[in-house]
Amino acid sequence: MFGFFESLLKPTADSPDVSPPAGAPAFYWHYARQAKGLLAAQFIGGTLVALFDLLIPIFIGWVVTLVSTHTPTEVFRDYGWQLAGMAIVQLILRPLVLLSQNLVTNQGLAANLTNLVRWQSHWHVVRQGWSFFQSDFAGRIANRIMQTGPSLRDSIVSGTNAVWYILIYGTSAMVVLSKTDARLAIPLACWFCAYLVMLRVFVPRLRDRSKALSEVRSALTGRVVDSYTNILTVKLFARPRDEDAFVRASVDEHSATYYRQLRTMTLFGLTLSTMNASLVVGTGAMALTLWSGDEIGVGTVAMALPLAWQIQSMSGWVAMNITSIFENVGTVLDGMKSIATPRIMRDRDDASDLRMGAGEIRFEDVHFGYGSAKGVLHGINLVIKPGERIGLVGPSGAGKSTMVNLLLRFFYVESGRILIDGQDVAHVTQESLRAQISMVTQDTSLLHRSIRENIRYGRPEATEAEVRAAAERAHALEFIEGLEDWQQRHGFDAQVGERGVKLSGGQRQRIALARVILKNAPILVLDEATSALDSEVEAAIQEQLDTLMEGRTVIAIAHRLSTISRMDRLVVMDQGRIVETGSHGELLAQNGIYARLWQRQSGGFENPTGTLSI
Repeated sequence: MFGFFESLLKPTADSPDVSPPAGAPAFYWHYARQAKGLLAAQFIGGTLVALFDLLIPIFIGWVVTLVSTHTPTEVFRDYGWQLAGMAIVQLILRPLVLLSQNLVTNQGLAANLTNLVRWQSHWHVVRQGWSFFQSDFAGRIANRIMQTGPSLRDSIVSGTNAVWYILIYGTSAMVVLSKTDARLAIPLACWFCAYLVMLRVFVPRLRDRSKALSEVRSALTGRVVDSYTNILTVKLFARPRDEDAFVRASVDEHSATYYRQLRTMTLFGLTLSTMNASLVVGTGAMALTLWSGDEIGVGTVAMALPLAWQIQSMSGWVAMNITSIFENVGTVLDGMKSIATPRIMRDRDDASDLRMGAGEIRFEDVHFGYGSAKGVLHGINLVIKPGERIGLVGPSGAGKSTMVNLLLRFFYVESGRILIDGQDVAHVTQESLRAQISMVTQDTSLLHRSIRENIRYGRPEATEAEVRAAAERAHALEFIEGLEDWQQRHGFDAQVGERGVKLSGGQRQRIALARVILKNAPILVLDEATSALDSEVEAAIQEQLDTLMEGRTVIAIAHRLSTISRMDRLVVMDQGRIVETGSHGELLAQNGIYARLWQRQSGGFENPTGTLSI
């Protein structure tokens, strides 16, 4: 039985390639429609539970009427079957309805709808462009993904269980009282009107303050995660007190925002308790007045008072649910800032997979400036022949890394185009493009997983032997086999810590090289690829790098000119333009920017070994 309801909705079954809509109603419906059958069952269950609960005071009133107007013998003789029917309703039918509602809520919706929202939100966000993640805290984005799921589910389920319940119960109670004597419904009608006014006054305030609270909570989470992520910097610069102040300011802002919400909730509770007391007193007074005038019987009094009392009891529960609903709505609205953001680096609808040929790369009049008027690249024209190895040279900010980022399509070119084997990279799918390019960066970041999983990230289907061979070629096997993590996992099973913090910079660099070796892509990009390696290790892996570059189109960026002086061609950049191009010897002969850079770094002497190191 449990398994049946749990299988009605599969959280990770679908990955819809659509952006969640930005408007709150549309955002809710985007996810709710995927569970509309379960939500419809929830509404039906809420209706039935309210109607069965309404029968309780009606049964009480009827029983009181019977015992006050008949002898015991007459009651059991003439009304035994009706009494048995009432018992069946309370002992069997009502529990069955409650069980069905709980199965739908707990087994069908609780985990499934929550994780469906989380999964699909993550699926969408992880495909955002790189700039999306550069503009926000990773901790805040993750917090929004995690919190939006349960908040969206709770606000929908609470709306069904509480608001819908009291509407059905209250409306039915007014009908029952009116049929007995219309005057009995007057206190309840007045209470309903006051209840609606109260909601009209308080709900917008609760919504706005809940949204504000969720925003400052996300900001607080982002600051805390930022401190933890950069804990080494905090300790190296002895700045824990500054981090205290950084986080304290956010905690204080969260407290002040929370106080405003709690004040509203306290006033809400006071108003509701006063209204509830008025309902019970008013209903009791009206019932006693009518009874004293012989206009209603004692059974009616016995029915009216429990009805009023039950509405009073449930109104507090409903009020807390309404408060919870708008707290959750505030969290959802905050989460939408990350989740409902349209993907800025989507593939074109007609995008095709990159068809890799010889590996020619062309930059044709490329302009780009990260949206700034000043710009970064100004009319770049460059042809890299198949199998050619070029080195990009120039001062920081010249645009070298920007060219690589545009080649990988982390950003759109503002004008011009970039071609690989005659295909515009803007017209192919990003996954197929990046599958054909291997890159090793200076700032190597590893996944918080095992050594094996990090290397195999280059080619997930690789065998264990291939993983070990790649590690050996990167001269990483020796230190890998000696690793042991905090849970006594050894070698390739050892975890590397967040961003690879358990490894040294050189070890991380060698794992990254092993990953690239395993990927075996036809285009290779090396951005200060050996900067974190000591001279001995760098020399040891040089032969493997030379082998890896054979037959591939290579772009290498390095600030140490000696590491790229033996490339086929050097491209010198300055202020976003290509200012010189040629071999090492040709550029020295030109006595231009490259020659001056070489003179500054080498003191006027050529590399005596003549070796190539990247």
